This record gives sequence, structure tokens and C-alpha cells, in this order.
Amino acid sequence: MKYFLTILTLIATLNAQAAPVKIDGIAAIVNEEAVTLSELDNEIKTVKAQLQQQKSSQPSDAALQRQVLERLIVIHLKQQLADRNNIIIDDETLNRAISSIAKQNNISLAQLRNVIERDGFDFNLYRENIRHEILHTRLRQRYVDNRINITSAEIELFLKQQEKSGGNENEYQLNHILISIPEGASAETIQTAKQHAQAILDRLAKGEPFAELAIAESDSQQALSGGDLGWRKLGEIPSLFANIVVDMKKGDVSTLIRNPSGFHIIKLNDERGGDRHMVNQSHVRHILIKTDEVTDDNAALHKVEELKSRIEQGDDFNLIAKAHSDDKGSAAKGGDLGWASPGQMVPAFEKVMNDIAPNKISDPFQSPFGWHILEVLERRTQDDTDQYKRNIARQQLFERKVSEEEELWLRQLRDEAYVEIRI
Repeated sequence: MKYFLTILTLIATLNAQAAPVKIDGIAAIVNEEAVTLSELDNEIKTVKAQLQQQKSSQPSDAALQRQVLERLIVIHLKQQLADRNNIIIDDETLNRAISSIAKQNNISLAQLRNVIERDGFDFNLYRENIRHEILHTRLRQRYVDNRINITSAEIELFLKQQEKSGGNENEYQLNHILISIPEGASAETIQTAKQHAQAILDRLAKGEPFAELAIAESDSQQALSGGDLGWRKLGEIPSLFANIVVDMKKGDVSTLIRNPSGFHIIKLNDERGGDRHMVNQSHVRHILIKTDEVTDDNAALHKVEELKSRIEQGDDFNLIAKAHSDDKGSAAKGGDLGWASPGQMVPAFEKVMNDIAPNKISDPFQSPFGWHILEVLERRTQDDTDQYKRNIARQQLFERKVSEEEELWLRQLRDEAYVEIRI
């Protein structure tokens, strides 16, 4: 996407004869790019349809317009950041992702399209939303995930805290409202934000639905879903909220919670007991081809397909991995990752690992790290409770930090941009 949109966007309406040019208005300027009124209107229609389908109460038109416009501004900022870093989600990558969604739901691509259109959504807009989700994941990996480091000391402290609290395995379903504060805000701006947050808290105390107020007022990325943070174990909840949640009862709303992002309010919607899992391990080796500015998805996929073919024709997996795998830690060992426990690998990797029979080479598959093929050498059931707990602790700490860092990253991206609201 280029940065030359400094005039009104022109949309040509064509028919059998020459038609007049219809001028589209501008809702906002984001750096040197326009968010058009038609773009905003289309997104508002989509959000309204989603809220209606979810049987959620609709906020006022003004509140919905504000929330949707803010979301579009962030989408434009992320796209601009991707453009500057040559991160492109091409149609082939997008098509594979949508086909995967259809497969996960046990329907064909044509059936998926019919379902989406039957529910009143435009399939092309759906495609672009999926493209943006993939783009967001790529950007988050670069600007958030790569900055997160989990130390052994943090894991030990986490496990001690879990033990002290009785090994809390419960899961919590939270809703969240954020009234944000820009970086370097004045005391007056902070006080205004606090008063706004307190006013929302007062409205909640009078019985106004939390989800409706989140949609109308929250600055969080989850605002349009009613502030829903989903089900999370205690270790996956941002540390800002974790100590508060354990003392809350179902239906409770917190007082104002302050951090550098702004003022937060959380509601505990539900709580459920966690399940313990048996540790079934797989001894696995893999070959990874990373995607980056030089190697795109198509090139990476083509390379792992070629490597798989060579192995199936008799080449040694061990030697191929040493020569070609981009996972340098395992490449030196012929791709050997050792024994893997549940939760240790990313979901995309773990699913293939669990589904494939031992001594078979998987089809190429994609994870956040790139394209893989893998082979399960053997399986066992192992009493590996201590290591299992450490792996779970590491993942929970990672999820907690990602949630906190992602919010700060997006606020910083927004605060550092030139944004001019035109409506």
C-alpha cells in the first residue's frame, strides 16, 4: 500500500453508458492515508450484523462509529507498518488459511462461503478480515513475541506462587474495559480519563450491562466483542488482574485498576475447575524453513515439499535436516527435538505431531515460525510431572506477557501516528 492518498478517493460507478464519478468522503487521515466513509460504513454494517447475530445489544450509532473508526485506524497503521517491512499476505497464503478454516469445520470452501453469505456477511470482506488476522499475527511475532523472554527464575517463582495458592488450576472468563491514556499524558488528561472510567463504573453499579458499555466506551482491542477476554487460566491472565481475580466472585466487577495503558475495569463472568492431563510424549524430529523478507510462503512451501520428496526417495532425514533446516538448535542434531510433552510445542506443530503415525513423514504444514515437515520416531507415556508443570508455567507466563505487551505496542503505534479525524 503506497502513501500517496492525499486527496479524496474516487469510486467509479460503471454501467452500460458513461456514469458520473461519485466522490467518496474521508472519515480520517492516518499518516498520509485516508480512511474513507464507504470503508467505515461497510465495516459498521458488518459489526452491526455480527452484534445482531450474537444477540448483543447495539450501542448508539455515535459510539459504534467511534469504535469502528478507531479499529480501522489501527488496521491502517498495522498495514502501513507491514508495508514498511515488506510483510505481504498474498492471495495464495490467504486461500490456504481459508481452506484450513473450512477443513477444521468439516465443510467445503463453497459451503463455508454459503454459510458466511447466508448469515449476511460479504465473503470478500470476510477474506480481507482473515488477511488482516494473519498480518496481525506476523507483526505481533516480530514486535511483541520476539521481545518476550521467560527466565528460569520467573518460572520458579511462578511455580512457588502456584504451590502457595494450592496449585490453582481454575479457569476464569473475564470481560474488560479500558479507558486509555496516551504516552506522556498530562496530569489533566490523566484526571479526565479517570473521571471517565469512574463514570463507567458508576453506570455498571446502576445495572447497565458490562458488554454494552465495553462496546460503547472501551479503548481495548476486544471492545467490539463486549470486552470478552475468553477463558484463561490464572497464569494466563495479565498480572495486573491476576491477584484481583482470585478474590472475586462470579458476577463481581472490580474497582478501577491503573497501569501505564490507562484505567481498567474487569468483570468475572464465570469460573470453572481446571483439568489435569496425563503426559503423553512424542519423540519427534523436524525440518523448518522460515519465512522472511527473502523467503516468502510460496518459496518456503516449495522447499519443504522438495526436501520431503528427497527423504521419501531415500535421502537421510538426519543429513537433510543438518544441511537445510532453519531451526539451528535442532538442525545440528539432525532435526531431533527430543521428547515433546503436551503444551510444549505451538498448536499447529502439536496437532500434526499428535495426528501422524510413527515413522511417517508429515505433509508440509505452517506454524508461526515457518513451514515444517516432521517425523514421530516413537511415543511413550511418561511420569514427567515436574517438566510438564514447567512447560505449562512457561506458556502461561508467555501468554500473560504477550497480552500486556501487545496492548502497549498497539497504543504506542497509535500514539506515534499522525491521525486526523474528519467526522
